[in-house]
Amino acid sequence: MDENISAVPRSPTLFEALVPVAALVVLVGLSFFLFGDAGVEGPNQVALTLAALVAALMAVGRGHRLEAMTEAATASVASGIGAIFILFAVGALIGAWALSGTLLAMVYYGLKLLDPGSFYVTATALAALISFSIGSSWTVVGTIGVGLMGISANMGLDPAITAAAIISGAYFGDTTSPLSDSVNLAAASAGAGLYEHMRHTLPTSFGALGLSLVIFWLLGTPGTADISGKLAAIEAVTPTGWYMFLPLALIIVLALLKLPPFTTIFAGALAGGVLAVVMSPDRVLAFAAAGPEIPGWLALVKGVWLALASGYVSSSGDAAIDALASRGGMESMLPTIWLVVVAFAFGGVVEKTGVLDRIVTPIVSLASSLGSLVAAMVAAVLASNIITADQYLSIVLPARMFRPEFERRGLAPVLLSRAVGAAATPTSALVPWNSCGAYMAATLGVATLSYAPYAVFGIASPLLAILVARFSIAQRTGEAA
Repeated sequence: MDENISAVPRSPTLFEALVPVAALVVLVGLSFFLFGDAGVEGPNQVALTLAALVAALMAVGRGHRLEAMTEAATASVASGIGAIFILFAVGALIGAWALSGTLLAMVYYGLKLLDPGSFYVTATALAALISFSIGSSWTVVGTIGVGLMGISANMGLDPAITAAAIISGAYFGDTTSPLSDSVNLAAASAGAGLYEHMRHTLPTSFGALGLSLVIFWLLGTPGTADISGKLAAIEAVTPTGWYMFLPLALIIVLALLKLPPFTTIFAGALAGGVLAVVMSPDRVLAFAAAGPEIPGWLALVKGVWLALASGYVSSSGDAAIDALASRGGMESMLPTIWLVVVAFAFGGVVEKTGVLDRIVTPIVSLASSLGSLVAAMVAAVLASNIITADQYLSIVLPARMFRPEFERRGLAPVLLSRAVGAAATPTSALVPWNSCGAYMAATLGVATLSYAPYAVFGIASPLLAILVARFSIAQRTGEAA
């Protein structure tokens, strides 16, 4: 009997719970100090691995089996397989669209239709509109987001502000659209109805979007850009007809049909490859560099295959065009996938050992009013996004921990769902090692810590959730309807 009792793992003290978190912050901070933005290519992954080992050793000291920690890490990584495959699909899409000229066509029309003074605010509004329509921030960023980054570069605009504007718009849909998986998950985790959750989330999200539009309008750079030479250079290397946007149209249709993100994005990649073969076969053949022993049709397959796998390398002779069009491929996503894998492993270990719960419990005990309770909820979500490195866990775990307290106080479930949705989803893109932050940085080519200070929606959304809760009228169960 004594042996069985002693075999039960001991819950961590607050100090023990903070040790692996402190190790993570210190190691990632040291990585950034030593390597800067290049840390995402490997040093940050080493930091996360070491932090996971610290968490595992702390857990063993409390009676957990090392094998159980390994199993928890493995299970957590397995839960992120969907995100990993989406990253592969986006890499393939960027490579295929670079080969087909779709990316250059997006830049071409963007340069004709947009101007530097209103570019940031227009990018935000466009991303918000499409993300609300299809309910996926990742799809928006991986498609039109890449094109907008190219337009921004050709206008000489700040890439960090551009990335933040795109992300701010993209996450509007991810917090409000009924097609968004995070919207549905937030409502389900809190026990609220989907449309009730959406109705009470819209004021917060529209407030954050409105603030974003104002800020990005003010950040605009007045003036005009001489684009005639750039337009001529693009026209010289790729077709620019409406048909160049067929892969993008396909993605939007498939997303509206609610096909899985991987299927939707990879279908868009394949469509880009087909478009390249039909419209620019000479470019595909030149890129394939196939020998005479390979038939022409098979050389076309090789060129598309290579673009999907390793990305397209442009050789137009125009340095600006080549820099814009040489990108993509599944291979380009490998450093990000490495980061996601070790981040999920760390999150699995700390979740298994109750680290997050131990850190959050004292915070909950200090919350007396609804406003302070929601503030505690937001703090727990931020901690979860940092510790578990996953947006979905940062919705489910805090909602699960706070739901009994909301019920005990007789508070409407929608108050919990609104807070967790407004905090967990947009702030996930602000953490460099979170799967969302890593994805945004890899796809847009801007380090997370570079765009984060300008990501107005992600900063404003949780703050507005606290403010709305502070002055909320519908506080009790049954009043929120």
